[in-house]
Amino acid sequence: MIEHDFAEVNGISLHYAHFGSGPLIMFLHGFPEYWEMWKAQLEEFGKDHLAVAPDMRGFNLSSKPAEVSKYRPKYLVEDIRQLAEFLGHKKFVLVAHDWGGAVAWIFAMFYPHYLDKLVIINAPHPATFERELRESPAQRKASNYMLLFRSPGAESVLAANDYSWLLNMAFGEMIKSGVLKDADILGYKAAWSQPGALTGGLNYYRAASVDALENPEEAIKKPPLAEALPKITLPVLVIWGEKDTALLSGCIRGLDEYVTQLSIKRVPDASHWVVREKPQLVNSLIREFLTQ
Repeated sequence: MIEHDFAEVNGISLHYAHFGSGPLIMFLHGFPEYWEMWKAQLEEFGKDHLAVAPDMRGFNLSSKPAEVSKYRPKYLVEDIRQLAEFLGHKKFVLVAHDWGGAVAWIFAMFYPHYLDKLVIINAPHPATFERELRESPAQRKASNYMLLFRSPGAESVLAANDYSWLLNMAFGEMIKSGVLKDADILGYKAAWSQPGALTGGLNYYRAASVDALENPEEAIKKPPLAEALPKITLPVLVIWGEKDTALLSGCIRGLDEYVTQLSIKRVPDASHWVVREKPQLVNSLIREFLTQ
């Protein structure tokens, strides 16, 4: 049912999975995921949409530029804009998680005319995340893994023992509970084993500005990022698994300062990986939002 194609856009090749036809709904993954995390959403929303889930640049079967600078937001956002146009759509719904969410927030700020609605899943708005890194010792501690991911030796740590460290760090609880099956784990290993894929994913962290994490005393002297960012005025749904140990729930505090049409759905018994843990709930929340 789900088909696969490639789009030549923005100077790279993007692999994407797709199902259905009609208005476009696009799903963006983060690290260390790939298109397959959205399988249940492709099957559901492909019933009445063209449901598309690309491998983001740097991941799985998409191009993996070597330069860290090629993972800055301007390139990531332009990938999505050009992919939508390649698919023949200048208006669509964007659903995004983790790093995909970071890209989606920025897309909504600078290309709002392309979007009907935006759905964000456990991905903080850039302004609230910077604030939490500045002001919350708990969030800084929770984000310390980013310093490892930015280091030159990160690939060897994550790939050690057939990716066991990465599997346990990211998905240990889902493996124990049986949410992730053996086939899922094999899929991850195949995606991470693509030449350059680990480096591509880690380059999102390396290209990011994390002054508030690396040097909070200096970062606090700079103007807050919020002062430079436009408000988002289109309808936005935020789904937040409250057991997220990397992105604490403080990241959605005060979000209505930056989003004028905001709905937040908290999922108390889900983690950062709420899409995999509760796919039917996620589908129903998105479906309800789309029909409002």
